[in-house]
Amino acid sequence: MNVSELPFNKLIGLELAPKDSDFQTSLPENTQYTNHLGTVHASAMLAVAEAASGAFLAKQFSSYSGFVPVVRRLEAKFRKPAVGQISARCVFTPEILDIWKGELTSRGRLSIAIPVEVVDTAGIIVMSATVEWFISSAA
Repeated sequence: MNVSELPFNKLIGLELAPKDSDFQTSLPENTQYTNHLGTVHASAMLAVAEAASGAFLAKQFSSYSGFVPVVRRLEAKFRKPAVGQISARCVFTPEILDIWKGELTSRGRLSIAIPVEVVDTAGIIVMSATVEWFISSAA
């Protein structure tokens, strides 16, 4: 699944980050995404974080078929005002991926919390989030 093709993400102009980047998604600079302070609106940062976690799942679990991921919870801490383009990356280790894949294979379902960082044009981490997903069989 390409998260940038989902209707909401298309509406807001969300983009997949370049493959050689350590980011999953980005939202280009646009005055439509600003708040009353002239900085990037909180909901735009939440959207790019949620989409990054979805892109991460789509990539890491691409060989698994018949499973449906659903967001259960998203917790965020806004650290600094964001300016310009924002990009999101998932923070993980290869070891945790092996654990998650093993659990999904053995139990047929999985609840995981994916840490995400949102960074602005200046390279400042402007938001940290945890997106909790529940993955289960589509049957």
